[in-house]
Amino acid sequence: MLLINWPQEESSQNRLSGPSRGPDTTLFLPCRVMKPHWPTVTIVGVGLIGGSIGLALQARRLAGRVIGVGRFAESLAEAKRLKTVGETSLDISEAVRAADVVVVATGVADIPGILDAIDMAVQPGTLITDAGSTKATIVAAWEKRRRFRRGRFVGGHPLAGSHRRGPAAAAEDLFTGRATVVTPVGKTPASDTEEVAEFWVSLGSTVYLMPPRDHDRILAQTSHAPHLLAAAIAATTPPDSRPFTAGGWRDTTRIAAGDPELWADILLDNAAFVAKALVRIASNTEKMLSAIEASDRRKLVALLQRAKEDRDALGS
Repeated sequence: MLLINWPQEESSQNRLSGPSRGPDTTLFLPCRVMKPHWPTVTIVGVGLIGGSIGLALQARRLAGRVIGVGRFAESLAEAKRLKTVGETSLDISEAVRAADVVVVATGVADIPGILDAIDMAVQPGTLITDAGSTKATIVAAWEKRRRFRRGRFVGGHPLAGSHRRGPAAAAEDLFTGRATVVTPVGKTPASDTEEVAEFWVSLGSTVYLMPPRDHDRILAQTSHAPHLLAAAIAATTPPDSRPFTAGGWRDTTRIAAGDPELWADILLDNAAFVAKALVRIASNTEKMLSAIEASDRRKLVALLQRAKEDRDALGS
């Protein structure tokens, strides 16, 4: 796992050197003084994530042109009205032809096919990344045809978002101070990884590098399984109890308001790791249930205390 921070002053440190943080772990410090700039960035998908990328690029003056691509004229018109992008197009091939960077911010099920369409139209050497919530399937699909590719793709996933969707949900500071995972593989050139990492850093992210499979394993525990639990709690709360829900219930179930179609694709694409995460959660739940059934206050307090300490370790 590599931690990437954008320095305020020029560093003489080599980009891929630094103190060790464990096996295959390196501190990455870009040596640039000037912030990057791309003449044209094309964003495929102009909802929450894509729109936020567009706003951040424009607010930080990182791109000359920001082109948004979508399937529906209505959503593109809204994106342009809200100025999340400067230009729009329904034609993905035309929109990526002149791009220096292409970012795919659509549902995970669509990304492999979209990457193929992009790769057929871009200029050789164009930098491509994505914002998909799963990575192994997407990266593997690209790698199968790596030797024939025109573009340079490195997977990405900004760990920022909301249960809200659409251009109206976009925010220019969505990525500020938030983690983004970039997922190179063995055949990914280091220079491609650096450029994609720098793209996300320039939007305000702290960037971690890890293999796609590690990403999916970790996100199953921190995002995908929690979404299922939130959905389960929301679904099992009787309607006549809803007037009595307070902050705890609302905070716990907020993410269950996410798009069911998008989340079904995420959960099924990462099914094996999600299942393992749920088994671990069930094990702890059984321990708590056992303590309650036995009226074992000491055991229950110990389990709750451990959970509190784990949560407190994250800060606010």
